[in-house]
Amino acid sequence: MQQSIPDPKRWAALALLCAAQFIVILDTSIIGVALPAMQRDLGFSASGLSWIFNAYVIAFGGLLLLGGRLGDLLGARRMFASGFAILACASLLAGLAHSQEMLLAGRALQGVGAALIAPSALTIVMRLFGHDGAELGKAFGFWGAAAAAGGSAGVFLGGVITEWMTWPWTFLINVPLGLLVLALIPVVLRKSACSTGAVDWFGAISVTGALVSLVSAIVTIESSGFGSVPILPMSVGLFVVFLISQFVRREPLLPMGIFKTRNLAAGNLVMALLGAAWIPLWFFLNLYLQQILGFSALASGLALLPMTMTIMIVMVGFSGKLIGRFGVKLNLVLGLFLMAGALLMLANLPLNGSYVTHVLPSSILAALGMALAYIPTTMTGMAGAKPEETGLASGLINTTYQIGSAIGLAMMVALSTSGIGHGIGHGTSQTADGMLAGFQAAFLGAGVAAGLAALAALVFVGSTRQRRDVPVG
Repeated sequence: MQQSIPDPKRWAALALLCAAQFIVILDTSIIGVALPAMQRDLGFSASGLSWIFNAYVIAFGGLLLLGGRLGDLLGARRMFASGFAILACASLLAGLAHSQEMLLAGRALQGVGAALIAPSALTIVMRLFGHDGAELGKAFGFWGAAAAAGGSAGVFLGGVITEWMTWPWTFLINVPLGLLVLALIPVVLRKSACSTGAVDWFGAISVTGALVSLVSAIVTIESSGFGSVPILPMSVGLFVVFLISQFVRREPLLPMGIFKTRNLAAGNLVMALLGAAWIPLWFFLNLYLQQILGFSALASGLALLPMTMTIMIVMVGFSGKLIGRFGVKLNLVLGLFLMAGALLMLANLPLNGSYVTHVLPSSILAALGMALAYIPTTMTGMAGAKPEETGLASGLINTTYQIGSAIGLAMMVALSTSGIGHGIGHGTSQTADGMLAGFQAAFLGAGVAAGLAALAALVFVGSTRQRRDVPVG
């Protein structure tokens, strides 16, 4: 619901919400460098190790729609606080884990907490700043920068913690952060309005089951070939059951009418493709730095900091002004084409490449593309939602990004290990030439995803100029 009188604490509230966004994104990336240590201490197999990441992503992506709906019904602030309470407890569980099962349970519960936090936080941002388009653009700049900072800080802090402390601290760091956020919530956030209605638990279970089976199939295909294909019909069947239930239920989890808004549907399509391009870019660029150029984990994290700084500077200092002057669509299309161009440059990285000559220019170009595209994509995906459906819309846009990222990364990993490419295979017989060919194939595939996103934005996103008013519901 839009406010006629701006909240005097809205900028303090934004700082807290950006901190929440930072922590949620941090949790997706901080464990990467620590995975070998977890494998050594808890005895994970190579394929089982991937579930430390997937348990979080599946719970996060699969429950985002439910989290958004609960925020609409019970109040965004209440769900935001509940999510952080779950996240802090789950992080303590994972940090104290002495078995694989305990660690995976903690990771899945972290995803549950994040699924409550992310849509509620975005809903609060929209409602705090929806009264003024210029302020909303600036707020989204800080919001996007917090996400970018969380991703990079995860890579950097994961290396620092693993090198100088122990891997449980990659989880335990969330406990004091979560408690601090919980203490500040009643100070800076007003109580959110609630609405009446029912929770579609059947829809939540069926769509989450469909996403779990789909991601499971992709992960299994990656490790054992197409023997996992029989899982796919189950995933498709669950999706069909979910869609049918949404048409027949009086109060569905995902009202299909929400897609009648052209830009909302287009924004979600573009967001899925954006995730499918951006996450593989980060994943394989980190591998190239470490496995081809010989960087340490800590040095690799430092090498990626210019990307983060570029995203933060552009999003905070320029995104709102650029959107106000040129409109959402132009910024969105230009950003996606820049990212596609950067990925094509990365697809030609040489074996004896130089960081300054070959990596830095293309990575800065990719960061500029992400900085231009992310906020307009989010705004497009939220556009046209009714005030009582802002939680649903924010949950949906977060879901499409997470699922697009998971599917895109799995596809690029499969591409990197097929044919002449052996980008992330195991074994001492693997050559640097084979790894590089795999990385190049993955970058090329991610570039295609970015190009498709740019074309989808060009064709399906309606032209709007954002000056004083940004449609928020």
